[in-house]
Amino acid sequence: MDIFIDWIKTTGIYNLSWENLVMFVLAFFFMYLAIKKNMESYELLPIGLGIIIANLPMTGLAVFDSGSGIHQSSGIFGVIFYYTLSFWNILPPIIFLGLGAITDFTPLINNPKTLLLGAAAQIGIFVSFWGASLTGYFTLKEAASIGIIGGADGPTTIFLTASLAPQLLGITAVIAYSYMAAVAFIQPPIMKLLTTKSERNIIMQELGPVNNKLKILFPNIAMFLIILIVPRSAPLISMFMIGNILKESGVVPRLVDTASNELINLSTIFLMLTIGTQLNGPKVINVETLLILGLGLVAFAVGSASGIILAKIMNLFLKQKINPLIGSAGVSAVPMAARISHHIGQEENSNNYLLSHAMGPNVAGVIGSAVIAGLFIALIK
Repeated sequence: MDIFIDWIKTTGIYNLSWENLVMFVLAFFFMYLAIKKNMESYELLPIGLGIIIANLPMTGLAVFDSGSGIHQSSGIFGVIFYYTLSFWNILPPIIFLGLGAITDFTPLINNPKTLLLGAAAQIGIFVSFWGASLTGYFTLKEAASIGIIGGADGPTTIFLTASLAPQLLGITAVIAYSYMAAVAFIQPPIMKLLTTKSERNIIMQELGPVNNKLKILFPNIAMFLIILIVPRSAPLISMFMIGNILKESGVVPRLVDTASNELINLSTIFLMLTIGTQLNGPKVINVETLLILGLGLVAFAVGSASGIILAKIMNLFLKQKINPLIGSAGVSAVPMAARISHHIGQEENSNNYLLSHAMGPNVAGVIGSAVIAGLFIALIK
C-alpha cells in the first residue's frame, strides 16, 4: 500500500495546483484565438502549447537552474532558454533579420514626417517605465522590461527582458503578444475618441515610387547613424537593416527567401514555445503579474494616443494634412496597427486608402522600440 501511495505522489495529477489549472485555461484561450480567430496565430498557438507543457507537473521539460553559476538543465526547453535567450539572446535578432527581409521602407522614405509619429508612439514606453518604477514592486531593470511592452513589439520585448530581467521573460512576452493580438479591440475606441469625423475623412495623396538606389541607401544610412548613437541597439537594428538591404539589393533572392521564411519560422517555433514554458502557474499568478498586465495596457494605449495627438499638432502647420488615424500605427504591431488605421479610415470614407501611409509610422515604430531597448540596456544594465 505504501508503494502505491508513493507512486500516486509521483503522478502529475497528484501534483496539479489550481494555478496550473488557471494556466491551462489561458493556454486554451490562446489556442482558440490562434485557430478560430486567426489572431497572431504564429505566436499565440506555440505559446499556448508551451504553457501547457510548463504546467504539466513532474515532466522536467522546462527545468532551468543556474543558481550555482553552472548551468544545469534536465529538459529541452530549459536548454533552449539558456542558450538562445539567457546566455546568447540570439533568437530575437534572427527574427529581426527576417522582418527586415519583408519590410518595405517606401512609405517612410516617401513621407519622412511619419518617422515623428513612430517616435511619438514610444512615449507609452516611458510612461509605463516610470509607472512601474513608482509602484515600488519593481527594480529599474524590471520596469524597463515592463515599459517596452508599450512598443507592441514582441521580439524587442523578449530581447530586452532577456537582457535585463529574465525572471519576467515569460509574462512580459505573453502580455506583449496578447496586446498585439488585441490591437483590433484596443485601438479603435482610442482613435475615435481622439479624432473628429472631419479628421478621419482626410484623404492623403497617393505615394509615388522610390528610386531603388535610395531604397538601398536608406537602411545603410539608418544603420550607421542609429548604431553610432545607440551602440547597444546594434543586435536588433543591424539585423533588421541587413535583412532589408539583402531584399532591396535584388541579387540574393535565395538568402532573402531563407531569411523571410525558413529562418524566421524556425526561430519563431523555438522562441514562442520556450516563452510559453516560462509561464508556470505558481510562479506567475501573483500581484506583480496583474500590475504588469495593467501597466502594459497603459503603455500600449498611451503609445497609440501619442501618435494620434502628434499628427493633430503637425496638421496645425502642414499644408498637406496628415490623417491622424495613421498616428496610432506608430506602435510596432506590424502590420496589424497599420491595417486598423486603414480600416477605421474606410469606415468614414470608402475612398480613403491609408494602409500604405500608415506603414510609415508602423515601420518607424519598430525602429524606435529597438532603439529604446538599446538605450535601456546601455543606461541600466
